[in-house]
Amino acid sequence: MSIQARATKRSGTVYDVRLRDPLGKVYTRTFNTKREAVAFEAGERTDRRRGLWVDPRKAETTFGEWAELWSKADPTKKPKTLATDESMLKVHLLPVFGPKPLGVINPLDVQRFVAGLSGRYAPSTTRRIYAVLRAILNAAVDADLIGRSPCRGVKLPTVEQRTRPVINAAELRRLADEIAVEHRAIPYLGALLGLRWGEIAALRVGRLDLLRGTLTVAEGVIEVRGVQHFGPPKSAMGRRTIALPQALSDMLSAHLSARGLTAATPDAFVFADGKGGALRYSNWRRRVWLPSTQAAGLAGLEFHDLRRANATEMLRSGVDLRTAQTRLGHSDPRLTIGTYAQSTTEGDRDAANRLADRLLAPDDDVRAMDAR
Repeated sequence: MSIQARATKRSGTVYDVRLRDPLGKVYTRTFNTKREAVAFEAGERTDRRRGLWVDPRKAETTFGEWAELWSKADPTKKPKTLATDESMLKVHLLPVFGPKPLGVINPLDVQRFVAGLSGRYAPSTTRRIYAVLRAILNAAVDADLIGRSPCRGVKLPTVEQRTRPVINAAELRRLADEIAVEHRAIPYLGALLGLRWGEIAALRVGRLDLLRGTLTVAEGVIEVRGVQHFGPPKSAMGRRTIALPQALSDMLSAHLSARGLTAATPDAFVFADGKGGALRYSNWRRRVWLPSTQAAGLAGLEFHDLRRANATEMLRSGVDLRTAQTRLGHSDPRLTIGTYAQSTTEGDRDAANRLADRLLAPDDDVRAMDAR
């Protein structure tokens, strides 16, 4: 008999369930009622027949113990992702789930946790915290620590899409005019090419081919806790070579000449701080971006809004979706342009020219195009 009654001074009669794991090793679980013991035994035998059995002793691993292992398990994680995960663990997850064995966390616990977050944080923040919790518990399933993740059937708050400003040609020109000449090309790179800040800050001279009119995105930089981290784009799709409109090529050529940069300095940053290092966004935003947007009457405009304007204008101008997403570097299928020496496709060149027509055009021409 695998279930045996046993008398105790504190709890009275309890019921021990003695079973053997697939390797023949005995394990025991104790319950206060015979009904719980019978249910546990039946569940264990059923899971074993179905090939779903998980050693219940592994489920005694605490959430905190497993989270520490999980956080160190993926060597491909970017520094920013690591820092975000660590912060969410320390501030939100470990205080609630840290000492709990993985096997006792159930969907109701998770739903209560999400409900508590929803009362204190924005929906997007709640979802980000929940995503880390779900990843940890899903990994516990993959590691055979628990049979099923308790992150199932959880109702999450709805994130409402915010309407962001889409900058036009006149506003872009007004903004650029407020920015110091050594940085004036930066907003054009954001609006005309859709480059992220980190891609612009990490841009090196050798990745510009102004004769062919192309720019290669091969590196980005992020700042985590005051330290800059350089690395390739998040995915292979992020590495791309895109066409430059002639006006932007001329602007960058003049910029390089003013800085004394040539093909002989391929590793130099196109835009640099006073010591030749990469710009830091936190400093640049405070010293350059915020004062310039305020002076241009564009207070509240974020740098990433330039990338949104790029995507919007491409689709509005009739650029095909595949070309638009390829230029932005976040689609599949994509146009694979492996090196900056390779010529671009006709669609890519057309996208560059259409963007220049809209975002570098005189005010009267823009109004005429919008009126059509």
